[in-house]
Amino acid sequence: MSDDAPTTVIDARGLQCPMPLVRASQAAKKLSAGEWLRVLATDRGSVPDFRAWIDGRAEYELLAQDEEQGDDGRTVYVHHVKRV
Repeated sequence: MSDDAPTTVIDARGLQCPMPLVRASQAAKKLSAGEWLRVLATDRGSVPDFRAWIDGRAEYELLAQDEEQGDDGRTVYVHHVKRV
């Protein structure tokens, strides 16, 4: 994972498919090459959704997908997407 802070953080916690991906896609279009975004989602389906979205897209790279424990005890799925 990059040591630099993300250009944008998308808080999509509580949103169901496809909204985390929709919000990420909208934000990613505004990124310049080398910039990246961090997306927070509680929808488990976002994990395969992000993999499928990145697959075959030369302009983006899925840097990492992590899981964190949210303050409310829910699992937060964290997606790191970079514009190449």
